[in-house]
Amino acid sequence: MSSVRRLSLVSDEVHASMPLRQAGALRVAIATQDMKNLNAHFGSAKRFAVYDVTREEWQLVEAVAFDDVSDESGTHRSEGDDRIAPKVAALKGCHLLFCLAIGGPSAAKVISAKIHPIKVPQPQTIQEVLLRTQTMLRKAPPPWLRKVLAEAGVAEKKPCFEDEDFK
Repeated sequence: MSSVRRLSLVSDEVHASMPLRQAGALRVAIATQDMKNLNAHFGSAKRFAVYDVTREEWQLVEAVAFDDVSDESGTHRSEGDDRIAPKVAALKGCHLLFCLAIGGPSAAKVISAKIHPIKVPQPQTIQEVLLRTQTMLRKAPPPWLRKVLAEAGVAEKKPCFEDEDFK
């Protein structure tokens, strides 16, 4: 059984397992080994840096750390210890997940938790990822991001013809 450690800033004595999301913010998780760079596959990430991102700013919400990670070789252990479910559960409430790679079964679990995984081809700094996210929010977001924003309550859903009364 793997253990999960959370580090978050607490401004009062009562807090939930994951701090409340800033109004109008997109919650973003970044797979990292060093808390400075997006430089990990989903399964091998020792940590996830979780940020609330708006068009104007971003704020570190928490760092989630894991003891039991894969070795990025693509081989699975036969003992049946599920290392994916605890990660997905720890990231519940995030809207986007940035990582270098994610396997099909892991991606399916992440998507079923309403987290949109984004594979990035090369390592980059966390700041670059956050700036890119802000740029997507400021400009016309792609359709998949508009859907994520609408579901997160950050942007209004665009009306479609099925919603109109054209009978």
